[in-house]
Amino acid sequence: MITVLFFAQVRELIGEDKLQIPFEYPTAEDLRAFLSSRGEKWALALDNDKLLVAVNQTICALDTQLNDGDEVAFFPPVTGG
Repeated sequence: MITVLFFAQVRELIGEDKLQIPFEYPTAEDLRAFLSSRGEKWALALDNDKLLVAVNQTICALDTQLNDGDEVAFFPPVTGG
């Protein structure tokens, strides 16, 4: 299983903060694409042009390989002033 966490605007758009997904997706991008196919709000929230991903609490690229038991977090880029 993979634990998937959603933060900030991503969480607000999809109405979920955490999911348990079977380990069937070899990369974070494959997982993102699967989740995006769940509907319009998912596709909007997980648009890879405005999305960061962390695997096991380390920010990484979407082509990062996943392993069974990983924690994957999706969140928008942080801006501040």
